[in-house]
Amino acid sequence: MVALIALISQAPAQAQVSVSGKTLPLSTAIIAAQTAVDTCKANGYDVTATVVDVSGTPQVVLRGDHAVIHTKDSSFRKAYTVVTMGPIFHVDTTSGYIGVLSKYPPLLAQSLASTPNVTALPGGVAFKVGEETIAGLGVGGSPGGDKDEVCAQAGVAKVAGLLNK
Repeated sequence: MVALIALISQAPAQAQVSVSGKTLPLSTAIIAAQTAVDTCKANGYDVTATVVDVSGTPQVVLRGDHAVIHTKDSSFRKAYTVVTMGPIFHVDTTSGYIGVLSKYPPLLAQSLASTPNVTALPGGVAFKVGEETIAGLGVGGSPGGDKDEVCAQAGVAKVAGLLNK
C-alpha cells in the first residue's frame, strides 16, 4: 500500500514527461478532433472534442454545433485523464482506467478518481507512438461515455498512420 501511494504521489511528474520528445502536430490534432465530432454527429450526438498534449494542456477544442456547455469540461477531463493516468497504469483509454480503479479498495479508487481534472468516465483515448503516449483525445456529450469513447477512438484511428512520421 505504501509503495502504491508513493507511485501515485509521483504520478504527475512521470505522466508529463515525454521520453522521446515527440508531439502531436496541430494539423493532426485538428483532423482527429474533427473526426471525433463528425463521428458522434453521424450517430446523432452533439459533442465537444478536446486534444491535450502530454502535459495535459489543451491543444484543440472543437465544440459541435449544438453541444452544450458542460461538454467542454467533460471532454477536457477525459483527455487529461488518459495522458496523466494512462502511462502510470498502462492503459490507453479512460474506460481502461476505470477497470484499474475497480481493482483497488473503494477509498483508494475514490481518491485516485477525485484527483484534480481526472475523471472516471469513458471517452478518452491516447495517441501513441510505439508504447509512448504523446497526447490524448477526450469526447464529451453523447448519452453515455461508451459512445464518446467510440468517437474518440475514431479520431485517433483516423490519424494513426501520421503519428510515426
